Amino acid sequence: MNLKRSLLALLLLPALSWPIALGTASAQAVASSSKPAGAGLYIPPSCQGRPLAANPSPGTAKATLKPSPPLTTAQQSQVFQGLVNAINDLYVYPDFNGRDWPGLVARTRARVESGLETETFYAELQKLVSELGDEHSYFLSPARVAEDEARLVGRRDFVGVGLLMMPLLEKSRVTILAVFPESSALHGGLKPHDSILAVDGIPLVENGKSYPERILGPECSAPVFTVESPGQAARRLTLVRHRQSAALPVDARLVPTTDSSRIGYIFLPTFLDKTIPDKVKRALQEFGPLDALILDNRMNGGGSSSVLMPILSHFASGTLGHFVKRAARRPLEVTPDPVHNSQTVPLVILVSKNTVSYAEVFSGSLQDTGRARLVGQTTKGNVETLHAATFADGSKLWIAAERFDPRVSHANWENQGVKPEVEVLADWDTFTFANDPGVAAAVRLLGHK
Repeated sequence: MNLKRSLLALLLLPALSWPIALGTASAQAVASSSKPAGAGLYIPPSCQGRPLAANPSPGTAKATLKPSPPLTTAQQSQVFQGLVNAINDLYVYPDFNGRDWPGLVARTRARVESGLETETFYAELQKLVSELGDEHSYFLSPARVAEDEARLVGRRDFVGVGLLMMPLLEKSRVTILAVFPESSALHGGLKPHDSILAVDGIPLVENGKSYPERILGPECSAPVFTVESPGQAARRLTLVRHRQSAALPVDARLVPTTDSSRIGYIFLPTFLDKTIPDKVKRALQEFGPLDALILDNRMNGGGSSSVLMPILSHFASGTLGHFVKRAARRPLEVTPDPVHNSQTVPLVILVSKNTVSYAEVFSGSLQDTGRARLVGQTTKGNVETLHAATFADGSKLWIAAERFDPRVSHANWENQGVKPEVEVLADWDTFTFANDPGVAAAVRLLGHK
């Protein structure tokens, strides 16, 4: 078996279709001009002079993903055995998290040997890995691997309206994390913290499940969104879908204060995008010396060590803890890279139940060493480090291979989460930046107003 194990460690939730860049209703008008927000429907330059495309029903739209090359039963058996071997060798829990691992393997082996369509085979491997129950390890088909790698390097080429979103299943909506520059969404007035309830009247979340495929449709189509801003009634908004290639934006700004203090704010949407560190560094450079800094990790689901480390280096130095395998450990060692007074500036990090993985390690290790204080909610408690096993067909396993041991407290953050000094219970979709209770609490904690 041609199995190679990646040195790149990842910490993130299993790859999902969310966060997602958004975009669905039929229209027959000709797109004739570009209009600014408030002056009518914004027509992106690429759609000007073209008829607005008709959409399939959002309820019947299907996700488009290039199919993986077909595998014979023998090839499937080889990939399956490679996956089993990798889990046997790497999994951080010697008891396989209390699961009947031999039984799960035997059941899946019988299914594979009976003969499966290739996509069904990959679905079986996804199911097998998920049955470990750690809510972190996951398996990707070759097509999903390509999608995952493009996301990590910040390569975006999609047709949508320009939104990064996250589902709020318990509220039957998706909420906006970021709005891409020069997008239909930006021209339509959408902002972070707004929510999308439906597309052409079809909900994006039903019965506790999200349906991102319901936003799919062709370029230059004009979906009608049901939108709700915090504290306001729902409204309908038509946006034209167009091709997007802009990089994920990072919201960085100074917080308005009444005591003339200079407090910076940076929203970290993810650690799964290698363009983020440069944007954070640029923001710190443009801020100049600060009286205090607020980092917002409330919606950060984790990502790659290659993104985590350069950001962490602006605020910390030395050993912050250890990653612990079954029989070995390695330090989380940070080489400082100060920008102005970033190594010493008073620091507050905003966290929530949606702060996961490396976002928890980032926030918790800075708290543990006394470098930062936390405001918000207890984090999810899912901090295993994932290591990769790549197979001959191009598929990939990300398996929980390490736990994190913080240097000072040696606290167990897995399942328990990282606890903030100041608790603020407020969901992302219930406030705007202007009345953000987390930011307000952080400013008070920092001794400013």
